[in-house]
Amino acid sequence: MQVFRGLDDAAGCRDGFVSIGNFDGVHRGHQSMIAELVQNARRHAAPAVVFTFDPHPIALLRPGQSPPPLSTTERKIELLSQCGVDAVLVYPTDQELLQLTPREFFDRIVLKRLQARGLVEGPNFFFGHKRAGSIETLREFCGAASIDLEIVPPVAVGDHLVSSSEIRRLITEGEVREAGALLGATYRVAGTVVRGAERGRTIGFPTANLEGIRTVLPRDGVYAGRALVSSTGSGGSWFAAGINIGGNPTFADQERKVEVHLADYSGNLYGCRLVVELAERLRDTVRFDGIEKLKTQLAIDIDRARALANEISNR
Repeated sequence: MQVFRGLDDAAGCRDGFVSIGNFDGVHRGHQSMIAELVQNARRHAAPAVVFTFDPHPIALLRPGQSPPPLSTTERKIELLSQCGVDAVLVYPTDQELLQLTPREFFDRIVLKRLQARGLVEGPNFFFGHKRAGSIETLREFCGAASIDLEIVPPVAVGDHLVSSSEIRRLITEGEVREAGALLGATYRVAGTVVRGAERGRTIGFPTANLEGIRTVLPRDGVYAGRALVSSTGSGGSWFAAGINIGGNPTFADQERKVEVHLADYSGNLYGCRLVVELAERLRDTVRFDGIEKLKTQLAIDIDRARALANEISNR
């Protein structure tokens, strides 16, 4: 798969079938749309192209009000590659782009720069300045330009209509298992390991303190999942992990942190980038009456993490 950062040198994106959007999280709704995109492109021996944005337009339109994303751009590209697309064009969002009318966006981007043979979008697609262009606008433009347009219906999982905002809501409420069902994969965060108080080491449960997490965090509590340790930035080994988000009331520490205990791991992680998958929320963060009671509960939490890590590995 090719990755392009802008339109100036994106010949591999031309004369193909294109999907345009933020694709935050590359969830099951996105996956359904991309499956149709790839199928249409293969049928016409054309490239399947995803056109996305970095940063999200809201970050420029309403600075400070943009919600944290579900995935970094790097993770988004990784997930899109797994979906089988041929090229991802990551457009560096700027005010010039955001000021384009729907007509200008279609003419300049879709027709002139991408030379698209077909588009695949969802029914809630909006484009152009102030989101003035709707899917009906796009249908009109495509019809006049003799460009194929396929509209892929939304996807539902149980009682949830799959969308980035719904997944973000679930994660914020700590419902990471439900969020994972909508994503089609266990929700993950990534950060750099920094030094903490090192209290966990003294009680037999050393933790890696993460900073620099750029994606949405669940509400405070104890979670189970797994963590990827890699010394090279690719590959690596997964370890069952217990994750604490919030303070440490047993030690009268109210500072909000993300602390990860890797089961059966020994080594120095300081400065490493750790990928952590949050499979299930186990409990609230509570104050224990004594270190021994805390250690007993932590052992129970890690046993659950081991079971969940095995479950994820065997999918």
